[in-house]
Amino acid sequence: MGSRYGRTIRKREEKVLVVQRAKHGCPVCGKKNVKRKANALWICNSCGAKFAGGAYAPETAVGETVRKFLEGQQTK
Repeated sequence: MGSRYGRTIRKREEKVLVVQRAKHGCPVCGKKNVKRKANALWICNSCGAKFAGGAYAPETAVGETVRKFLEGQQTK
């Protein structure tokens, strides 16, 4: 991206970019082959599944909390 000023900002940006560019697990097929194609658009290169997620990771912390809550509701 190219932040210019300050070491702290550059380190924070590097952490975000490492997560963004990594391959993530697919919620459909389970393979670690999901890449970011656009802002909040994630596509599995294995099964072709498209889904919306976070801007920098397929699942955000809030989304994970909601998913766990809903899974708990279904078991009752």
